[in-house]
Amino acid sequence: MRFVTATETHRHGARMIDAGTARFTLWAPGRDSVGLELDGGPPVPMVAHAGGWFVLELPARPGTRYRFRIAPDLAVSDPASRLQDGDVHDASVLVGPDTFKWRFHTWRGRPWHETVLYEVHPGICGGYAGIQAMLPDLVRLGVTAVELMPIADFPGNHNWGYDGVLPYAPDVAYGSPDALKSLIDSAHGAGVMMFLDVVYNHFGPDGNYLPSYAPDFFRGDVDTPWGSAIDTRRPEVRRFFIDNAIYWLNEFHFDGLRFDAVHAINDRAFLRGMAREIRAAVAPDRYIHLVLENDKNDGTLLGDGLYDAQWADDTHHCLHVLLTGEQGGYYSDYPDAAVKLARCLAEGVAYQGEASAYRKGRARGTPTRHLPPTAFVTFLQNHDQVGNRAFGERLTTLADPAALRAAILLVLLSPQIPLLFMGEECGTTTPFLYFTDHLSSDLAEAVKHGRRLEFADFNATAPGGGQQMIPDPNDPATFHASIFDASGCTQDGTAWRVLYRRLLAVRHNRIGPGIVGAYSTGANALGTTGIRAAWRLGTGEMLTIAANFGDSPLACVHGRGEVIAAVPEGCPLTGTIPPFSATAWLAVP
Repeated sequence: MRFVTATETHRHGARMIDAGTARFTLWAPGRDSVGLELDGGPPVPMVAHAGGWFVLELPARPGTRYRFRIAPDLAVSDPASRLQDGDVHDASVLVGPDTFKWRFHTWRGRPWHETVLYEVHPGICGGYAGIQAMLPDLVRLGVTAVELMPIADFPGNHNWGYDGVLPYAPDVAYGSPDALKSLIDSAHGAGVMMFLDVVYNHFGPDGNYLPSYAPDFFRGDVDTPWGSAIDTRRPEVRRFFIDNAIYWLNEFHFDGLRFDAVHAINDRAFLRGMAREIRAAVAPDRYIHLVLENDKNDGTLLGDGLYDAQWADDTHHCLHVLLTGEQGGYYSDYPDAAVKLARCLAEGVAYQGEASAYRKGRARGTPTRHLPPTAFVTFLQNHDQVGNRAFGERLTTLADPAALRAAILLVLLSPQIPLLFMGEECGTTTPFLYFTDHLSSDLAEAVKHGRRLEFADFNATAPGGGQQMIPDPNDPATFHASIFDASGCTQDGTAWRVLYRRLLAVRHNRIGPGIVGAYSTGANALGTTGIRAAWRLGTGEMLTIAANFGDSPLACVHGRGEVIAAVPEGCPLTGTIPPFSATAWLAVP
């Protein structure tokens, strides 16, 4: 046993320091003493250091099970556990240095402008091995990046991932850590980047013991939808999350991270510092991409060595209203959806400081018109916009198929970065529902009740039952109902897949070379159901897209150029846009 001096740098978690010795570290400012239990043995007192740190070095080898005894009746997992011996309430497992045999260790990633994202839930797609098997079909489709929904250890066997409580531990419900590395390695061998969705704004409600020994991890004066805000003002807390991001990029070779709901972090200085530290900690020749989900539309966090892009929720909301006519909840902010969509295509987002009626008149957003199109990730569907519906319906069941195809052309051929949600490329109608596997019946009941209350603004109804028929998230049937038949997504002859492949080929071959340096030359609404948008590409060519999501023709000045894609195919350049159609054309100056 060695007593570590207080001058040594503290890092959360346990790590090997030589072949037979490990250092265990816990930040527990709410406790006067902490014991370390190895492989179920009696607790060994840890050494208290200034600032609430407890540290101990002991003989141990990879595979050792350990817990921290913080009270006579409570032993907890390591909050920075790299692996769990079962679930979130079980012992943590000591992990040694990376011994995985990387085959494509020279991979350095791909430039951001080449990105076509494909968001997947690992549990729906057969775990890490299942996604690995999908890679050849995704490459043929035109996907260049796979984004995993959160994999941090969560309670039970299935969960969206946003209830994770151990951010460093990949959940073994999807496979072993080496299986995850095998997926990433195989993706790199196929030329595909791998992204991970990480959650730094809250912990899940089941298995989070931090309040019992580190209450300073949270703020007492700021709340979020999930409870007390995390106190990123504290250096120990900042270190916990920044090191986590670096860990995924360096240990597992992920190429990018998507940061969930950073508007709930409410600490711009932390977000700026995190981006800079992450970029400084990875090899300078790697392409590393950092993407935000940020309801605040804060353009000051994008570019300039910070974050590459944010999810363009405004664009989604405009398109959803145009395709479905829905006006409930946050869709009520988009009654003039075509006008706002034109602004999104020209300037990135619709709200750049204007008052939001849905947010009770509060201003939302900062100017973004100075940013390039690639600062925004656009989509028609994602886990939030499908799964956060009461019944998880996809657009294939909500929208006219012809109008949906027009929207697909717009999203895939805009110079903004497109994102597909698993299964949309085969037109699946299988819902994606919100599911959990909480072991506590009280928590499961609370989640079910809260789910029903959540949809009051959306007037959720179901045949014969209304809100009481909203699926119970904790019922295993809810998870199983979300598993779609992936065979249709691997058949190149299916009409939906043909459309996606055709449009993504056009994107890569005709538009991709000019995405760097592209800028908007303007966009405008056509009536209440259409848009016309144009961009000067970095090649000097002018890209124009006109789309009509309504059932009546619209007048439109097309101008000259070569049609590079249209839905329906063969749709001509005339003075009007037919109903439910879209056309993209290129002109040389």
